[in-house]
Amino acid sequence: MSSPSPLLRRRDLLAATAAATAASLLPAAAQAATGDESIRPFAVNVPQAELDELRRRILATRWPDEETVSDQSQGIKLSKLMPLVEYWGTGYDWRKAEARLNALPQFMTTIDGVDIHFIHIRSRQPNALALIMTHGWPGSVFELLKTIGPLTDPTAHGGQAADAFDLVLPSMPGYGFSGKPRDTGWGPERIAAAWAELMKRLGYTRYVAQGGDWGSPVSSAMARLGPEGLLGIHINLPAVVPPEIAAVLAAGGPAPDNLTPEERETFDTLSATARMGNRSYAAMMGTRPQTIGYGLTDSPAGLAAWMLNHPGFSRWTYDDSDPEKSPDEVLDDVTLYWLTKCGTSAGRLYWEYGGGRSPVLAAGEKTDQISLPVAITVFPKENYRAPETWARRAYRNLIYFHAVDKGGHFAAWEQPELFSSELRAAFRPLRQSG
Repeated sequence: MSSPSPLLRRRDLLAATAAATAASLLPAAAQAATGDESIRPFAVNVPQAELDELRRRILATRWPDEETVSDQSQGIKLSKLMPLVEYWGTGYDWRKAEARLNALPQFMTTIDGVDIHFIHIRSRQPNALALIMTHGWPGSVFELLKTIGPLTDPTAHGGQAADAFDLVLPSMPGYGFSGKPRDTGWGPERIAAAWAELMKRLGYTRYVAQGGDWGSPVSSAMARLGPEGLLGIHINLPAVVPPEIAAVLAAGGPAPDNLTPEERETFDTLSATARMGNRSYAAMMGTRPQTIGYGLTDSPAGLAAWMLNHPGFSRWTYDDSDPEKSPDEVLDDVTLYWLTKCGTSAGRLYWEYGGGRSPVLAAGEKTDQISLPVAITVFPKENYRAPETWARRAYRNLIYFHAVDKGGHFAAWEQPELFSSELRAAFRPLRQSG
């Protein structure tokens, strides 16, 4: 029998290396557990060889030529991306991010055949209300970490002991250290059912849910599902666009004459977003997540560029008005995507969600089926500002609506103190219910 070709030998070696690396990211207990409903401690321990390989690839980046326009209409500008990637390869230290995660109580549990990674922080306050928060794309649990102190220990952050929360911060299936689904059907509804099971396993009989970006469809799906114990939800990307307005937007028509000034502003923003292709990333992941995944898994610079193509992520990354932000915060998130090879699996959520359709359409989110209390905060640098008139039309049990003066799409990341104060106010009426 002839020996395998060098190409086949290299392919087999790469496959074995990838499998070993993936296994090394999980503790032995998590690897061995299949069909196990236990909750297992988890710690991050990325092999140094993986970090060395990442740095090697970054330093070997082949850069494209510069864009031919002065704005970002052709994508993330070379002059913006290159310094970030160069710092990634020379000065950034993943071990600091790893230590930050490992300083928190992390766990793994298997739900519906998929390992779910989550952070669980119990407040010192005895009557804390349980809160499950869902991150988005291209975010991760990193986007929620700065809210842990204000939410679990409100008295140290200008709040009252009665406003304390226990926090459950899961990584969505296919994201971060959670497992990658091997079957289809993992859209917001299935994730919502998994979150309800997670809260049940943790022993919570009364809890609330919050989400922005993907967390909004997931939290909304939880509200539609109405699992026992869920008291209400808070969202900061509400589905409020009425069907007749959505039809005009889809056709590229002019704004109806009967809109209020606030509604007209939102219509113009959504119309401009469609014309400028600001959701092109969603269309690509919604139709060809596997194709783009090859590049996202092979090129660190390509992964960073793709993630920064998200207008909310890019806006926050390069927003000089936020003095607290550092390049490390951005790179913690991008590095997490790289190390867990979740560029493809994360993108599949868009494919599951109707080919990457917009989550702001009230008809698509079936808001008329939500009877649980809903709270909304509108942040000024969000991709669109939800009008209160549309919100009250979409959600029949809207108990809280507030427009604040700071923050954007990744509000928990950008304005953690303000974000936390909004959640305290929004959920305060529900603490004595249920």
